[in-house]
Amino acid sequence: MKRFLNFIAAALALLCVFSPDCRGEERHEPSGTYLFASKDGQDLFLDIYNPSEGSETEIDGIEKPTVIFIFGGGFFSGRRDGYGAQQWFKMLNESGYRVVAMDYRLGLKGVHKAGINPKFIRNLEKAIRLAVEDLYSATIFLIDNAAELGIDPASIVVSGSSAGAITALQAEWEICNRSEIAEALPRDFNYAGTMAFSGAIFSRKGSLRYGNSIPCPTMMCHGTADNIVPYRRLQFFRTIFGGTDAISKVFIRSAYNYNIFRYKGNSHEIADNMIHDFDREIEFLETNVMKKERRIIDIEITDPSIPVPEWAAKNSPKALYD
Repeated sequence: MKRFLNFIAAALALLCVFSPDCRGEERHEPSGTYLFASKDGQDLFLDIYNPSEGSETEIDGIEKPTVIFIFGGGFFSGRRDGYGAQQWFKMLNESGYRVVAMDYRLGLKGVHKAGINPKFIRNLEKAIRLAVEDLYSATIFLIDNAAELGIDPASIVVSGSSAGAITALQAEWEICNRSEIAEALPRDFNYAGTMAFSGAIFSRKGSLRYGNSIPCPTMMCHGTADNIVPYRRLQFFRTIFGGTDAISKVFIRSAYNYNIFRYKGNSHEIADNMIHDFDREIEFLETNVMKKERRIIDIEITDPSIPVPEWAAKNSPKALYD
């Protein structure tokens, strides 16, 4: 238990260092901003970035999906338009994809020190649940207003970085297990795909199995030495916080549709790696998601050209999980 709590405590305490709000970025203005929910006295908005004029929005008559992006920030900081993903949004738009960037309630906002106690683990679990609930609310808004917004409800991909990647993976896991919070979505709904940059799943069930449902095509990118979101898994009795390596074991055993890119020796900078991985992401979207081909990739990558942001190079602590 001490190892589990020590990792969570230290990692969350460090997330103020990795908060994206202070990073420089090129602005890319949305096509529209919409209120999708009001919860706990907070208005939640989403920005929609439509495909660039003249871009190819179809492949062989198949419309390219809408990509929801969930920002990172440790569930206590960050904002939908503040993450260093503006250039990524622009690249997706120029490639014919619509992007939706959304708010969610920050369940750990105001927590400055992560205590070594089960109470904090419950707070983390609650923060993940709030984010997933808000993702579902944003998804319902897109479904209900699909005609007006030009969105195909059957072709929505959910993506995220760090805390956002945790939210994306958790949301799909809850759907496949038909959990209580997933009942908010239409019974027959599922995302067309998931892309997670340094994500994990939180489970009290003693395993990460996907029930009797098959998860949507999933792409996961993770540094094998990530010291913020575990690459492998942390476990105390039946409580599991499992990262890409732990999730991959379930996908491999059950022969699900997936792409996994394991960056050997890299840490949490992979959460900020969307632009560097862009060609792989487009291939995943076009092949696994749009064409529904079961194209399995699972590779370990050693790539010294991967940029390490200044915020990571200056503040990356000694790895707490190996």
